[in-house]
Amino acid sequence: MAQQHLDQTDPTAEAVAGDALADYLRAQATEFLRALRLHRETGGNGGSASPRAGTGGAGDGTPESVDAARALRRSARRISGSLHTFRPLLDPGWSEEIRPELAWLSGTLGLEHAYQARLERLLLALHRLSGVTALPVQTVDAMAVGGRVLPGKTANPGGPAYATAPAERGTLTVGAAKAGALLERQLTLARTRAHSTALQALGSSRFHAVADKVAVLASEVPLTPAAPGTELGPLAAAAEERLTDAVTALPLVTAGHPYNAEALVHGLSPEPSPHPQDGPWHQVRLLLRLYRYAREVLHGGDAPLDVRLLTAGQALNRHRDASEAAAAAAQAARTPRITPATAYALGVLHADQRHEVEAARFAFQQAWQKQTVTAP
Repeated sequence: MAQQHLDQTDPTAEAVAGDALADYLRAQATEFLRALRLHRETGGNGGSASPRAGTGGAGDGTPESVDAARALRRSARRISGSLHTFRPLLDPGWSEEIRPELAWLSGTLGLEHAYQARLERLLLALHRLSGVTALPVQTVDAMAVGGRVLPGKTANPGGPAYATAPAERGTLTVGAAKAGALLERQLTLARTRAHSTALQALGSSRFHAVADKVAVLASEVPLTPAAPGTELGPLAAAAEERLTDAVTALPLVTAGHPYNAEALVHGLSPEPSPHPQDGPWHQVRLLLRLYRYAREVLHGGDAPLDVRLLTAGQALNRHRDASEAAAAAAQAARTPRITPATAYALGVLHADQRHEVEAARFAFQQAWQKQTVTAP
Protein backbone atom coordinates (compact mmCIF):
# COMPACT_ATOMS: atom_id res chain seq x y z
CA MET A 1 0.00 0.00 0.00
CA ALA A 2 1.21 3.47 -0.79
CA GLN A 3 2.18 5.35 2.34
CA GLN A 4 0.90 8.91 2.46
CA HIS A 5 3.03 11.36 4.41
CA LEU A 6 1.94 14.03 6.81
CA ASP A 7 1.70 17.61 5.72
CA GLN A 8 5.17 19.01 6.01
CA THR A 9 5.90 22.46 7.37
CA ASP A 10 5.85 24.98 4.56
CA PRO A 11 9.52 25.57 3.65
CA THR A 12 8.68 29.10 2.57
CA ALA A 13 7.20 29.96 5.94
CA GLU A 14 9.12 32.02 8.45
CA ALA A 15 11.48 29.93 10.57
CA VAL A 16 10.40 29.34 14.17
CA ALA A 17 13.19 29.77 16.70
CA GLY A 18 13.70 28.60 20.26
CA ASP A 19 11.92 31.63 21.70
CA ALA A 20 8.65 30.10 20.48
CA LEU A 21 9.39 26.99 22.56
CA ALA A 22 9.96 29.15 25.63
CA ASP A 23 6.65 30.96 25.05
CA TYR A 24 4.80 27.65 24.64
CA LEU A 25 6.28 26.11 27.79
CA ARG A 26 5.51 29.23 29.81
CA ALA A 27 1.92 29.18 28.58
CA GLN A 28 1.48 25.51 29.47
CA ALA A 29 3.07 26.03 32.88
CA THR A 30 0.64 28.89 33.51
CA GLU A 31 -2.27 26.64 32.53
CA PHE A 32 -0.96 23.97 34.90
CA LEU A 33 -0.82 26.41 37.82
CA ARG A 34 -4.28 27.78 37.01
CA ALA A 35 -5.72 24.25 36.93
CA LEU A 36 -3.96 23.40 40.19
CA ARG A 37 -5.44 26.44 41.90
CA LEU A 38 -8.94 25.57 40.63
CA HIS A 39 -8.47 21.97 41.75
CA ARG A 40 -7.65 23.10 45.26
CA GLU A 41 -10.45 25.66 45.40
CA THR A 42 -13.03 23.03 44.42
CA GLY A 43 -11.82 20.60 47.10
CA GLY A 44 -9.99 18.39 44.65
CA ASN A 45 -7.28 17.47 47.16
CA GLY A 46 -9.62 16.60 49.99
CA GLY A 47 -9.04 13.26 51.61
CA SER A 48 -12.67 12.27 52.15
CA ALA A 49 -13.88 12.30 48.55
CA SER A 50 -15.89 9.42 47.21
CA PRO A 51 -14.53 7.74 44.09
CA ARG A 52 -18.09 7.25 42.82
CA ALA A 53 -18.79 10.96 42.81
CA GLY A 54 -17.24 11.74 39.44
CA THR A 55 -15.31 10.38 36.52
CA GLY A 56 -12.48 12.79 35.97
CA GLY A 57 -9.91 11.95 38.65
CA ALA A 58 -9.18 12.69 42.27
CA GLY A 59 -11.54 15.15 43.83
CA ASP A 60 -15.06 15.61 45.11
CA GLY A 61 -16.58 14.84 41.70
CA THR A 62 -17.89 18.36 40.98
CA PRO A 63 -17.67 19.40 37.33
CA GLU A 64 -15.12 22.06 38.28
CA SER A 65 -12.90 19.54 40.04
CA VAL A 66 -13.16 17.10 37.14
CA ASP A 67 -12.29 19.81 34.63
CA ALA A 68 -9.37 20.97 36.76
CA ALA A 69 -7.92 17.46 37.00
CA ARG A 70 -8.28 17.04 33.25
CA ALA A 71 -6.56 20.39 32.64
CA LEU A 72 -3.72 19.39 34.97
CA ARG A 73 -3.14 16.23 32.98
CA ARG A 74 -3.41 18.04 29.65
CA SER A 75 -0.79 20.64 30.60
CA ALA A 76 1.51 18.04 32.15
CA ARG A 77 1.39 15.94 28.96
CA ARG A 78 2.17 18.92 26.75
CA ILE A 79 5.07 20.10 28.85
CA SER A 80 6.52 16.59 29.10
CA GLY A 81 6.04 15.92 25.37
CA SER A 82 7.66 19.20 24.36
CA LEU A 83 10.60 18.56 26.66
CA HIS A 84 11.07 15.21 24.92
CA THR A 85 10.83 16.50 21.33
CA PHE A 86 12.94 19.61 21.84
CA ARG A 87 15.32 18.30 24.51
CA PRO A 88 18.51 19.41 22.63
CA LEU A 89 17.45 23.02 23.25
CA LEU A 90 16.88 22.62 26.99
CA ASP A 91 19.11 22.19 29.99
CA PRO A 92 19.57 18.39 29.98
CA GLY A 93 19.76 17.90 33.74
CA TRP A 94 16.63 19.93 34.42
CA SER A 95 14.53 18.44 31.61
CA GLU A 96 15.48 14.83 32.37
CA GLU A 97 14.57 15.42 36.00
CA ILE A 98 11.11 16.93 35.50
CA ARG A 99 9.91 14.98 32.45
CA PRO A 100 9.40 11.58 34.18
CA GLU A 101 7.77 13.37 37.12
CA LEU A 102 5.21 14.97 34.82
CA ALA A 103 4.54 11.60 33.22
CA TRP A 104 4.03 10.09 36.68
CA LEU A 105 1.58 12.83 37.62
CA SER A 106 -0.44 12.56 34.41
CA GLY A 107 -0.63 8.78 34.68
CA THR A 108 -1.60 8.81 38.34
CA LEU A 109 -4.39 11.34 37.84
CA GLY A 110 -5.74 9.46 34.82
CA LEU A 111 -6.07 5.99 36.35
CA GLU A 112 -9.34 6.58 38.19
CA HIS A 113 -11.10 7.87 35.09
CA ALA A 114 -9.65 5.03 33.01
CA TYR A 115 -11.10 2.37 35.32
CA GLN A 116 -14.49 4.08 35.39
CA ALA A 117 -14.64 4.41 31.60
CA ARG A 118 -13.54 0.79 31.19
CA LEU A 119 -16.29 -0.46 33.49
CA GLU A 120 -18.94 1.57 31.68
CA ARG A 121 -17.71 0.33 28.32
CA LEU A 122 -17.81 -3.33 29.39
CA LEU A 123 -21.24 -3.09 31.04
CA LEU A 124 -22.69 -1.43 27.96
CA ALA A 125 -21.18 -4.12 25.75
CA LEU A 126 -22.56 -6.87 27.97
CA HIS A 127 -26.08 -5.46 27.80
CA ARG A 128 -25.83 -5.00 24.06
CA LEU A 129 -24.55 -8.54 23.49
CA SER A 130 -27.10 -10.17 25.79
CA GLY A 131 -30.00 -8.31 24.20
CA VAL A 132 -31.06 -6.57 27.41
CA THR A 133 -33.01 -3.44 26.51
CA ALA A 134 -33.06 -1.78 29.93
CA LEU A 135 -29.73 -0.59 31.26
CA PRO A 136 -28.96 -0.32 34.99
CA VAL A 137 -29.59 3.09 36.52
CA GLN A 138 -25.88 3.45 37.26
CA THR A 139 -24.95 2.88 33.62
CA VAL A 140 -27.61 5.26 32.30
CA ASP A 141 -26.48 7.95 34.75
CA ALA A 142 -22.87 7.42 33.77
CA MET A 143 -23.73 7.84 30.09
CA ALA A 144 -25.33 11.18 30.89
CA VAL A 145 -22.34 12.61 32.76
CA GLY A 146 -21.32 15.82 31.10
CA GLY A 147 -23.77 15.28 28.27
CA ARG A 148 -21.24 13.24 26.33
CA VAL A 149 -21.09 9.71 24.96
CA LEU A 150 -18.65 7.61 26.90
CA PRO A 151 -16.27 4.95 25.54
CA GLY A 152 -18.08 1.84 24.46
CA LYS A 153 -21.18 3.69 23.23
CA THR A 154 -20.85 3.30 19.48
CA ALA A 155 -22.81 5.02 16.76
CA ASN A 156 -23.28 1.78 14.82
CA PRO A 157 -24.19 -1.04 17.23
CA GLY A 158 -25.63 -3.24 14.51
CA GLY A 159 -22.46 -4.22 12.63
CA PRO A 160 -21.25 -7.79 12.14
CA ALA A 161 -18.92 -7.55 15.12
CA TYR A 162 -21.94 -7.54 17.44
CA ALA A 163 -23.85 -10.50 15.97
CA THR A 164 -24.74 -13.25 18.45
CA ALA A 165 -26.48 -16.44 17.38
CA PRO A 166 -29.98 -16.85 18.94
CA ALA A 167 -29.06 -20.26 20.37
CA GLU A 168 -26.11 -18.71 22.19
CA ARG A 169 -27.90 -15.63 23.47
CA GLY A 170 -29.72 -17.56 26.18
CA THR A 171 -26.46 -18.85 27.63
CA LEU A 172 -24.95 -15.39 27.36
CA THR A 173 -27.91 -13.79 29.14
CA VAL A 174 -27.62 -16.25 32.03
CA GLY A 175 -23.97 -15.41 32.63
CA ALA A 176 -24.10 -11.70 31.72
CA ALA A 177 -25.50 -10.57 35.06
CA LYS A 178 -22.85 -12.42 37.06
CA ALA A 179 -20.14 -11.34 34.63
CA GLY A 180 -21.23 -7.72 35.00
CA ALA A 181 -21.25 -8.01 38.79
CA LEU A 182 -17.77 -9.54 38.76
CA LEU A 183 -16.41 -6.80 36.50
CA GLU A 184 -18.03 -4.14 38.63
CA ARG A 185 -16.46 -5.53 41.81
CA GLN A 186 -13.00 -5.78 40.28
CA LEU A 187 -12.94 -2.46 38.44
CA THR A 188 -14.65 -0.52 41.23
CA LEU A 189 -12.02 -1.81 43.64
CA ALA A 190 -9.30 -0.81 41.20
CA ARG A 191 -10.88 2.61 40.79
CA THR A 192 -11.12 3.12 44.56
CA ARG A 193 -7.45 2.30 44.92
CA ALA A 194 -6.57 4.64 42.05
CA HIS A 195 -8.62 7.38 43.70
CA SER A 196 -6.76 6.95 46.98
CA THR A 197 -3.42 6.86 45.16
CA ALA A 198 -4.23 10.10 43.35
CA LEU A 199 -5.24 11.84 46.55
CA GLN A 200 -2.04 10.70 48.25
CA ALA A 201 -0.01 11.83 45.24
CA LEU A 202 -1.55 15.32 45.26
CA GLY A 203 -0.61 15.72 48.91
CA SER A 204 2.88 14.27 48.60
CA SER A 205 6.20 16.07 48.69
CA ARG A 206 6.90 14.59 45.27
CA PHE A 207 3.93 16.43 43.76
CA HIS A 208 4.82 19.68 45.51
CA ALA A 209 8.33 19.43 44.07
CA VAL A 210 6.83 19.05 40.59
CA ALA A 211 4.51 22.01 41.15
CA ASP A 212 7.45 24.14 42.31
CA LYS A 213 9.42 23.29 39.17
CA VAL A 214 6.44 24.14 36.97
CA ALA A 215 6.02 27.44 38.83
CA VAL A 216 9.62 28.31 38.01
CA LEU A 217 9.02 27.25 34.39
CA ALA A 218 6.15 29.73 34.14
CA SER A 219 8.63 32.59 34.51
CA GLU A 220 11.97 31.17 33.39
CA VAL A 221 12.58 28.45 30.79
CA PRO A 222 16.04 26.83 31.11
CA LEU A 223 17.05 26.97 27.45
CA THR A 224 20.60 26.29 26.31
CA PRO A 225 22.63 29.37 25.26
CA ALA A 226 22.21 28.55 21.57
CA ALA A 227 18.48 27.75 21.76
CA PRO A 228 16.97 31.23 21.18
CA GLY A 229 18.40 31.36 17.67
CA THR A 230 17.97 27.68 16.79
CA GLU A 231 15.26 26.73 14.35
CA LEU A 232 12.64 24.32 15.71
CA GLY A 233 11.60 22.91 12.33
CA PRO A 234 14.21 20.11 12.11
CA LEU A 235 13.30 18.78 15.56
CA ALA A 236 9.59 18.79 14.71
CA ALA A 237 10.40 17.07 11.41
CA ALA A 238 12.31 14.40 13.34
CA ALA A 239 9.21 13.78 15.47
CA GLU A 240 7.18 13.44 12.27
CA GLU A 241 9.71 11.00 10.83
CA ARG A 242 9.60 8.82 13.94
CA LEU A 243 5.82 8.71 13.60
CA THR A 244 5.82 7.79 9.92
CA ASP A 245 8.47 5.10 10.50
CA ALA A 246 6.40 3.57 13.30
CA VAL A 247 3.27 3.59 11.15
CA THR A 248 5.17 1.99 8.26
CA ALA A 249 6.11 -0.88 10.57
CA LEU A 250 2.46 -1.53 11.50
CA PRO A 251 0.67 -4.48 9.86
CA LEU A 252 -1.86 -2.27 8.08
CA VAL A 253 -2.73 -5.09 5.69
CA THR A 254 -3.77 -7.24 8.65
CA ALA A 255 -5.83 -4.32 9.91
CA GLY A 256 -7.99 -4.66 6.81
CA HIS A 257 -9.19 -8.12 7.82
CA PRO A 258 -12.38 -8.33 9.89
CA TYR A 259 -11.16 -11.21 12.05
CA ASN A 260 -7.82 -11.70 13.77
CA ALA A 261 -7.79 -15.18 15.29
CA GLU A 262 -4.28 -14.82 16.71
CA ALA A 263 -5.40 -11.87 18.83
CA LEU A 264 -8.33 -13.82 20.29
CA VAL A 265 -6.24 -16.90 21.07
CA HIS A 266 -3.62 -14.90 22.93
CA GLY A 267 -6.18 -12.92 24.90
CA LEU A 268 -7.83 -16.04 26.34
CA SER A 269 -4.57 -17.82 27.14
CA PRO A 270 -3.52 -18.33 30.78
CA GLU A 271 -0.65 -15.87 30.26
CA PRO A 272 -1.77 -12.44 31.58
CA SER A 273 0.98 -10.48 29.81
CA PRO A 274 -0.03 -7.55 27.53
CA HIS A 275 -1.09 -8.48 24.04
CA PRO A 276 2.00 -8.53 21.76
CA GLN A 277 0.06 -7.12 18.80
CA ASP A 278 -1.06 -4.03 20.68
CA GLY A 279 2.32 -2.59 21.74
CA PRO A 280 3.30 -1.09 18.35
CA TRP A 281 -0.13 0.53 18.01
CA HIS A 282 0.14 2.08 21.47
CA GLN A 283 3.57 3.40 20.50
CA VAL A 284 2.15 5.00 17.36
CA ARG A 285 -0.51 6.67 19.49
CA LEU A 286 2.21 8.15 21.71
CA LEU A 287 4.28 9.33 18.73
CA LEU A 288 1.20 10.89 17.13
CA ARG A 289 0.55 12.82 20.30
CA LEU A 290 4.16 14.04 20.43
CA TYR A 291 3.94 15.22 16.84
CA ARG A 292 0.69 17.08 17.55
CA TYR A 293 2.38 18.87 20.44
CA ALA A 294 5.34 19.75 18.21
CA ARG A 295 2.92 21.31 15.71
CA GLU A 296 1.40 23.34 18.53
CA VAL A 297 4.85 24.67 19.43
CA LEU A 298 5.58 25.62 15.81
CA HIS A 299 2.26 27.35 15.19
CA GLY A 300 1.58 28.71 18.67
CA GLY A 301 -2.12 29.27 19.21
CA ASP A 302 -2.77 29.32 15.45
CA ALA A 303 -2.05 25.66 14.66
CA PRO A 304 -4.31 24.58 11.77
CA LEU A 305 -6.63 21.67 12.47
CA ASP A 306 -5.35 18.62 10.62
CA VAL A 307 -8.45 16.49 10.12
CA ARG A 308 -6.35 13.47 9.18
CA LEU A 309 -4.32 13.61 12.36
CA LEU A 310 -7.46 14.16 14.42
CA THR A 311 -9.27 11.18 12.89
CA ALA A 312 -6.23 8.93 13.20
CA GLY A 313 -5.80 9.94 16.84
CA GLN A 314 -9.43 9.18 17.64
CA ALA A 315 -9.07 5.72 16.08
CA LEU A 316 -5.98 5.04 18.17
CA ASN A 317 -7.80 6.16 21.32
CA ARG A 318 -10.60 3.71 20.55
CA HIS A 319 -7.96 1.04 19.94
CA ARG A 320 -6.42 1.60 23.36
CA ASP A 321 -9.78 1.63 25.14
CA ALA A 322 -10.93 -1.59 23.46
CA SER A 323 -7.58 -3.29 24.07
CA GLU A 324 -7.64 -2.46 27.78
CA ALA A 325 -11.30 -3.48 28.07
CA ALA A 326 -10.55 -6.83 26.42
CA ALA A 327 -7.67 -7.37 28.85
CA ALA A 328 -9.99 -6.61 31.79
CA ALA A 329 -12.54 -9.13 30.51
CA ALA A 330 -9.84 -11.77 30.08
CA GLN A 331 -8.50 -11.06 33.56
CA ALA A 332 -11.99 -11.46 35.04
CA ALA A 333 -12.39 -14.76 33.18
CA ARG A 334 -9.31 -16.06 35.02
CA THR A 335 -11.05 -15.59 38.38
CA PRO A 336 -11.13 -18.97 40.19
CA ARG A 337 -14.41 -20.83 40.73
CA ILE A 338 -16.67 -18.78 38.46
CA THR A 339 -19.58 -20.56 36.80
CA PRO A 340 -19.33 -21.81 33.20
CA ALA A 341 -22.06 -19.36 32.14
CA THR A 342 -20.10 -16.46 33.63
CA ALA A 343 -16.91 -17.59 31.93
CA TYR A 344 -18.78 -17.93 28.64
CA ALA A 345 -20.18 -14.40 28.91
CA LEU A 346 -16.73 -13.01 29.67
CA GLY A 347 -15.28 -14.91 26.71
CA VAL A 348 -17.89 -13.44 24.36
CA LEU A 349 -17.23 -10.01 25.84
CA HIS A 350 -13.49 -10.41 25.30
CA ALA A 351 -14.03 -11.44 21.69
CA ASP A 352 -16.33 -8.46 21.16
CA GLN A 353 -13.72 -6.02 22.45
CA ARG A 354 -11.00 -7.62 20.30
CA HIS A 355 -13.30 -7.08 17.33
CA GLU A 356 -13.47 -3.44 18.42
CA VAL A 357 -9.67 -3.39 18.42
CA GLU A 358 -9.61 -4.64 14.84
CA ALA A 359 -12.29 -2.12 13.83
CA ALA A 360 -10.21 0.71 15.32
CA ARG A 361 -7.13 -0.48 13.44
CA PHE A 362 -9.07 -0.54 10.21
CA ALA A 363 -10.41 2.98 10.91
CA PHE A 364 -6.84 4.18 11.50
CA GLN A 365 -5.71 2.56 8.26
CA GLN A 366 -8.48 4.32 6.34
CA ALA A 367 -7.69 7.68 7.95
CA TRP A 368 -3.94 7.40 7.48
CA GLN A 369 -4.11 6.66 3.78
CA LYS A 370 -6.11 9.78 3.05
CA GLN A 371 -4.44 12.95 1.86
CA THR A 372 -3.83 15.55 4.54
CA VAL A 373 -6.78 17.92 4.94
CA THR A 374 -6.41 20.98 7.12
CA ALA A 375 -9.29 23.10 8.33
CA PRO A 376 -8.89 26.87 8.51
